[in-house]
Amino acid sequence: MPLAALETIDVLWIALSGFLVVVGLALAYALVRLAATIRSVSSLVQGLEKEVLPLINKAGGTVDRVNGQLDKLDRVTDSAVDAADNLDTAVRAVTIALTRPVQKVSGLAAGLAHGVATLRARRDFRGALQSARAAAGRREREIDEELHRGGEAS
Repeated sequence: MPLAALETIDVLWIALSGFLVVVGLALAYALVRLAATIRSVSSLVQGLEKEVLPLINKAGGTVDRVNGQLDKLDRVTDSAVDAADNLDTAVRAVTIALTRPVQKVSGLAAGLAHGVATLRARRDFRGALQSARAAAGRREREIDEELHRGGEAS
């Protein structure tokens, strides 16, 4: 069959056949490349499994050891807090034991000073005694308030 005798439809069929052959070859090339990529990804995943799983196990062991050390540290800090509480209790007991006598002696001194001054000024023993008691009580309250304020200035 000569080329001149080909009709338009025959030329279109030949062109379509050629196009389909080229598309088929392109798809075959793409699938071969895709298979190679899938093999590479598969190999990468297998390598990651071999490397990452032991690493995860080691990290888990490290976390367990760190948690153990944190538990020990928690016990140490609890002991330190208990020691600080005990020290605070002891300091408060000593402070109370020392403060009360000092407060009484200071009140007595203030009372004596006021009582003697009132006795000299008024020559009234009963008035001097009342003045001394009031001054002693006032001085004891002042010391108590000062201790409760923590020694801050008024």
